[in-house]
Amino acid sequence: MHNKLTPFAAAILLCALVAPIRADDAPIKALLVAGGCCHDYKAQKTLITEGISARANVQWVIIHEGDGKTTHRHSIYEKAGWADEFEVIVHDECTADVKDVEFVQRILKPHKDGKPAVLLHCAMHCYRTAPFPNVTPWFEFTGLQSTGHGAQQPIAITFVDTDHPITKTLQNWTTINEELYNNSAGHLLPTAHALARGKQGKDEFVVAWTNTYNDKTRVFATTIGHNNKTVSDPRYLDLITRGLLWSVDKLDEAHLKPASKVLLHD
Repeated sequence: MHNKLTPFAAAILLCALVAPIRADDAPIKALLVAGGCCHDYKAQKTLITEGISARANVQWVIIHEGDGKTTHRHSIYEKAGWADEFEVIVHDECTADVKDVEFVQRILKPHKDGKPAVLLHCAMHCYRTAPFPNVTPWFEFTGLQSTGHGAQQPIAITFVDTDHPITKTLQNWTTINEELYNNSAGHLLPTAHALARGKQGKDEFVVAWTNTYNDKTRVFATTIGHNNKTVSDPRYLDLITRGLLWSVDKLDEAHLKPASKVLLHD
């Protein structure tokens, strides 16, 4: 004898099968732009995307180009509307010698219009247009002037705003040998807010912060993240995951769960 669904039960089952995904449950579509000088982007693009998606409901498109060059112009930025299909852009480039102002303004346009961003490590040393080393259009976006770093040594990271949504669950830690980027003006721009400081010997600088760009756009940034061991550290991945979710105003339980699908395409 076969069990048979009642009409009511069949209707409930059909609704469950065709019910749309709630907006709160939909994955965040993120773009990672990686490549340029001085880093193991082949490994780190995977460490970053898989590490974040193990912690949050984020799906990725990755653009990885130009390894070993400070002059590479990432091809996606040549397109009008290059950021339209994404909720957040993660900048992980290292292209200090791309100085074409029109090109840089094309990168900045969606962010000026409100597109959230996450800036990792060498993203702070990109696009050194005039009047570098003073505040350039890119520094207005990052919220901090940085022109270089010293030798690699461990960095003691201390969270200075422990009530901020990004940091309130995080603990201080000391990295392996890492690059401590300077804050060349000695402080953040007025639009930025310090989250953490890093101390390396006698030097101490802001290493994680938020920025409000063009009076409206949420930007999370950290200068930490040169070596693979740091990028794969769960404490680092927790920090940048929470920073990404904060940037899109979705630092909540609905999105603090693993993604069912990590990569859309590369």
